[in-house]
Amino acid sequence: MTLSSDTPEGGDRGGRVPDFFIVGHHKSGTTALYQMLRGHPQIYMPALKEPRFFAPDLRALLGSNGSLPETWEDYLALFAAARPEQRAGEASPSYLRSQVAAGLIAQARPDARIVAILREPASFVRSLHLHLLKEGVETEPDLARAFAAESIVRGGRRVLRYSDHVRYTEQLRRYHAEFAPEQVLVLIYDDFRADNAATVRGVLRFLDVDESAELGAVEANAAVRVRSPRLRRAARPLHGGEGTLARALSAAARLATPGGRGRARLRALRHRLTYGAPAAADERVMADLRRRFRGEVEALSEYLGRDLVSLWGYDRAE
Repeated sequence: MTLSSDTPEGGDRGGRVPDFFIVGHHKSGTTALYQMLRGHPQIYMPALKEPRFFAPDLRALLGSNGSLPETWEDYLALFAAARPEQRAGEASPSYLRSQVAAGLIAQARPDARIVAILREPASFVRSLHLHLLKEGVETEPDLARAFAAESIVRGGRRVLRYSDHVRYTEQLRRYHAEFAPEQVLVLIYDDFRADNAATVRGVLRFLDVDESAELGAVEANAAVRVRSPRLRRAARPLHGGEGTLARALSAAARLATPGGRGRARLRALRHRLTYGAPAAADERVMADLRRRFRGEVEALSEYLGRDLVSLWGYDRAE
């Protein structure tokens, strides 16, 4: 996608252009932050968390279920309900990985505020692997083997399923090339987890909204282990209400628990059947990943002026 004459540079002709963007990364607290900010009376964020509109280079890789905006008008319609006094924003974690999103966002909204959240690479890769297994994108349950086979072809080009996310310094440089330093807020996932309230207050100050608003902490998209890919595939129709068994169970659930609670219980049953708590991380694999990404962490530490090498334990990665 390129912004054309009907996508005005720096303007909001035809609709409201977002004031801020949560650009990533996946599995780093973006969903929790999105859900918390949606509860602030001075902030508007659409129900669709990840429009991905400004990352056309990743569409072949990420796919679409038909719910994503295809045109500029469709995109602006997501923010039509925002009140004039509210800050409008969206959260598309793919924007940080995208090669073109920073430039396209800057063209559409030069004064936009950008929020990025970065996570220690080894734990990020492990969490992403578990997530991709859950979604059926990854089929190799062993993390070491999955990482070794991460090179795939999508949309006619070769990509690295895991490592392409962990180019933190390069990704931040793209945004700093388009936006002034005061327009870009870089958060560290550890800080978000250690003091959620203080981190969110910092985000609210950055967005220039009331930081005293009470926003409850949110635990979103917790990592899970797929008990069995075969069981997961078998249980999927229960989620969509497809098939004779799903319809029978759904009808029984409605009779037993009227008022919509039956469907919720059916979803909970499917989740319990399909997923379990993740196994403990294999420390040998994690150590290998830290050695693999030590150079990136050193570069990021220098770029941000913060000792992430020590914080993330990469000073012990030999």
